[in-house]
This record gives sequence, structure tokens and C-alpha cells, in this order.
Amino acid sequence: MNARQLICLAALFAAVPAAFAQNGLPDTIKVPDGHKVAMETTGVGEITYECRDKANAAGQTEWVFVGPKAVLNDRAGKQVGTYYGPPATWQAKDGSKVTGTQLAVAPSSPGNLPYQLVKANPAEGKGAMSGVSYIQRVALKGGVAPSAECTAANKGTQEVVKYQADYIFWAAS
Repeated sequence: MNARQLICLAALFAAVPAAFAQNGLPDTIKVPDGHKVAMETTGVGEITYECRDKANAAGQTEWVFVGPKAVLNDRAGKQVGTYYGPPATWQAKDGSKVTGTQLAVAPSSPGNLPYQLVKANPAEGKGAMSGVSYIQRVALKGGVAPSAECTAANKGTQEVVKYQADYIFWAAS
């Protein structure tokens, strides 16, 4: 093999993404041993919040999470599914989908949604979501509650906030 072939081979391997590593993530959102990455996606979309009365705090209001709406793209940027809710639902283009129960969240960087670990319910339909046991939300950009004031005067108002996050789908190994 000549130097040119070696450089081409090295470039090919550099272009292949490494398997998702959990080191550097908070322990609370790490997937238990015995699981492997089934699919890596980037969700690009929006989250809706509504100004509502604060629970158990008469006369106070707050922005409340209503639901997400995002496109799920693979690492090459091709749409492979959608994410919407409630309930939080990840659906592949093949029609298979999962919902889940949040197990943990951990702070990410300021101005961004927290990291999240979800235990997936059994998939509906056969396809990409079959066998998914956990979903991690990482690599977060935006998505936090609006900075606009939430008061009794604008109660019921909805605001949409843009966000991006990687959703890593895990299955038992």
C-alpha cells in the first residue's frame, strides 16, 4: 500500500463516527451496562410553553412545558423520524415508535435543556424502534422556557422556543 492509499484509508476511517461515548456525561443519565447504541439522531425543532398558574402557589404564574415537535435526522442529515408529544413519542419513518418514562435529568450548560435519560416502553410496530430500551438526550442547544414575562395578564399565552438535541437510542446487547 502506498502513502496515497494510506491517506485515503485514514480519511475514510476519520469520516466514520465513533460509537457514542458516555464518559463525560453525568452518572444519573448514563445507560446501564449491557446496552449498545442502536441509533444516533439529532432532533431539530421546537418546544411549546404556556403561561399558566403555578401549582400550589395562588396568584403566581410560570411557563409550563406543553410539548415538543422535532425532526430526527441521522448523522448524515437525512430525516429518519420525528419526535412529538405529549406523550413524548419518538417515531421512525418506518412507522415504528416508542414512548417512555423519564428516569433522570441533569443540568447541561446554561440556556439549554437538561440532559435526560428515558426508559423506553416496548415499541409499537416493527422497525428501527424495535428493541429500544433507553433514550438519552444530549448535545443540547436551546429549548428552555421563554425569557418573556409570564404574568396573570398573559396567562394562557403560548410561546414556541427553538431547540436542538441529540437523541441516542440504546438496545440490550
